[in-house]
Amino acid sequence: MGILKDKLMEDGIRPTLIADCVALVESEVASKKGVTGLMIKGGYKAFKAIKPKIVAEAVDHLLDDFVGVLDRHYDAYQEQHPDGSPPFDTYAVSRDTRIADDLLGITDDILNRSNKTALKKIYQGMRGVAERNVAQAVPGIGRLVQKHVAG
Repeated sequence: MGILKDKLMEDGIRPTLIADCVALVESEVASKKGVTGLMIKGGYKAFKAIKPKIVAEAVDHLLDDFVGVLDRHYDAYQEQHPDGSPPFDTYAVSRDTRIADDLLGITDDILNRSNKTALKKIYQGMRGVAERNVAQAVPGIGRLVQKHVAG
């Protein structure tokens, strides 16, 4: 384990990585359509109105755990494709649900430790929607990983 974690956690990379993650979240939210998209966009706008830096702070707080999860997938990718073909984002798309579930496992653990029953209920009710949306973001996550590993 480690090449991805080592590369993404290098000194000086974190602020750029956080900014790129925030841009990815912004792009994903903007791409949502229909009733669910309106709900996501409305909720996102409300959160940002209350606390403008909420996304950057959340990314910063969760980044080490997220990179740890992605590192396991990147290691598996390298074992299966030592020549780097197909690129990681293509590999990740074929595993989008698994990667999404693994990433959401981090927030699952946080909520499981919480004593806030109402928050847990809301999260449990939205978990399926969250998994679909994170799975849809996996190509962007894969491109972001490639960018920072190559850079």
